[in-house]
Amino acid sequence: MIDADVFRNQPTLTGERVRLEPLTPAVLTDYLATLDDHEVQRLTGSHEHHDPDRIAQWLATRQDHHDRSDWAAIRITDGVFLGEAVINQLDAHNASANYRILLGSPHLNQGYGTEITRLVVDYALGAGLHRLSLSVYDFNPRARRVYEKCGFVLEGRLREALYWEGEWHDEFVMAVLAGDS
Repeated sequence: MIDADVFRNQPTLTGERVRLEPLTPAVLTDYLATLDDHEVQRLTGSHEHHDPDRIAQWLATRQDHHDRSDWAAIRITDGVFLGEAVINQLDAHNASANYRILLGSPHLNQGYGTEITRLVVDYALGAGLHRLSLSVYDFNPRARRVYEKCGFVLEGRLREALYWEGEWHDEFVMAVLAGDS
């Protein structure tokens, strides 16, 4: 068991090329563009329309939620918004949570996902989580390899969990445990 407000003092995490800083309305324009990117929608299975006012309000409340961490991923060299990284769905009694990452399509295949995921995994397990889980669709083997490099292990398959552009796709469930490293 861990405290339900384990993420109250969410830090900025800094890697070699990426800085994860608390997500705020400062990135609204770039965030909306990323959410509306067709490839991002496909990779995340998102069918939603994103209302700019609703998203701005949502971004303004991130610091009020101490049971999750929401970061903007920023490229250190030039301050470009790459995407977001999130720890959510905290189960304090079982010291577990969910992880998700969203990178804009121009920033894929450049190693940013691996660096961001390693930063988040190290932080989450260091903060006392025992288990960090995620899901990834079958048409995204690149992401699955990233997660495996960062210690995630395949736990199962949700068959035909996503209907995208006329086809059914499986969703893989993966997790990393504190004792895995």
